[in-house]
Amino acid sequence: MDLILRNARLPGQPDRTVDIGIAKGKIAAIKQNLSADAEIIDLGGRLASAGFVETHLHLDKSCILDRCSASRGDLDEAISEVAKAKKSFTPEDVYNRAKRTLERCILNGTTHIRTQLEVDPGIGLKGLEGVLPLVKEYAWAVDLEVCVFPQEGMLNNPGTEELMLEALRRSGGLIGACPYTDSDPHGQIDRIYALAREHDLDIDMHLDFTLDPADMDLLHVCKRTDEFKYGGRVAIGHVTKLSALPSEKFSATAKRLQSAGVALTVLPSTDIYLMGRAHDHHVPRGVTAAHKLLHHGVNCSLATNNVLNPFTPFGDCSLLRMANLYANIAQVGTADDIAECFQMVTSRAAKLMNLSGYGLKVGNNADIVVLDCETIHAAVRELAPVLYAFKRGRKTVTREPARLHRP
Repeated sequence: MDLILRNARLPGQPDRTVDIGIAKGKIAAIKQNLSADAEIIDLGGRLASAGFVETHLHLDKSCILDRCSASRGDLDEAISEVAKAKKSFTPEDVYNRAKRTLERCILNGTTHIRTQLEVDPGIGLKGLEGVLPLVKEYAWAVDLEVCVFPQEGMLNNPGTEELMLEALRRSGGLIGACPYTDSDPHGQIDRIYALAREHDLDIDMHLDFTLDPADMDLLHVCKRTDEFKYGGRVAIGHVTKLSALPSEKFSATAKRLQSAGVALTVLPSTDIYLMGRAHDHHVPRGVTAAHKLLHHGVNCSLATNNVLNPFTPFGDCSLLRMANLYANIAQVGTADDIAECFQMVTSRAAKLMNLSGYGLKVGNNADIVVLDCETIHAAVRELAPVLYAFKRGRKTVTREPARLHRP
């Protein structure tokens, strides 16, 4: 054995401590009183969890607030301002900003990331050329997966599809969509499914990003998922329209998502910042109730989306903060739902990404985060600091616990 994490508390097992033995990057044993000639780190009864999983993050356009203005603060302005800023992007610029954001994710215990990467004739493959080197450069700390999507439209933007296919060839990632910016939203969705089947790709779409639930593209997505037999391989993000549905229609839509096998990512910081801008009182939250979707059997994750740009002019890349923010916005109170907020940035997020070898189980990869608390409920409620992170058994992050210096 190479490493033993002694006196660890596991999620869902707060009443006892165990030792986690790690060998050759894998979890070799989980039991009490492990003995081996190995490095030992005594966690002192603190919580050890599988690493945080970021399912939706825009590395390529992070940290550009200084290049943009925000007078209205709405979605159309954010898309327009970033489109202008992209004209001056270079691969080196993207690399440096993405690297800064990626390191913040690692410091906050994230061990897996799906980054949304946009291509179009305006920016070409500059974003990809900036982000792709980070996949190998930071493999010691995080698995970075690229989702290629058309932010500026696809059918109405000639040349975009060819760029997407080239980016997919280079990245080996998955395909995304953004139908609400296209002249033919359903046409874009149909084309994405055709390409996904042709190239055997998972799908992750930006979808239904307004508060008008009259015409929801997710129903078309569910239909196509059934037709293509793609259940379990499709995720949709934002879907703020769901937050505007009355409970009966919400439940019916949730059942449709469940039956199709479509997972959903809620992006609390972006969604609450951009939605409801037209209201001057009784401003809607615009954040879909992910924990209620879970009650209907829909798999969900919570994710960061944007960091320090017009879509979200905030962010420290802490998924635990996203879980806490979501719990506040969605008025989550029960112990079971608080626990699900933690699972939506760990095990449920891993399921959405179809990760293999994830979780605190013998034989799985030793991708572990240690938090300065004893339970997952305390982690979410109190924003417990990350004290250690490990990637395939190698220590990647260390943070000393805060101490009071009494007189």
